[in-house]
Amino acid sequence: MIVLLIITVLILIAIPNVTKHSKSIDEKGCEAYVNMVNGQIQAYKMDMKNIPTIPELTAGGYLPAEPSCPDGSAIAIDAEGKVTVVQTGG
Repeated sequence: MIVLLIITVLILIAIPNVTKHSKSIDEKGCEAYVNMVNGQIQAYKMDMKNIPTIPELTAGGYLPAEPSCPDGSAIAIDAEGKVTVVQTGG
């Protein structure tokens, strides 16, 4: 009984810490993904001499079929080639 109580207390302490760090990990992962996409845009610009769109990058093999951040947020590329994160409704 005491062992179960100790395990329960440890779980109750651990779960909030894991969820708090999970959000931080997703944010850092998204930032790293945006930097990687910026690099792929630069590579595409060197190869094709123009600013790409998401479909052009995926068709050319520069990005995976459905590019998105680790948290599921979509990305967009503006006319100047700047990558932005499109916030989802959640």
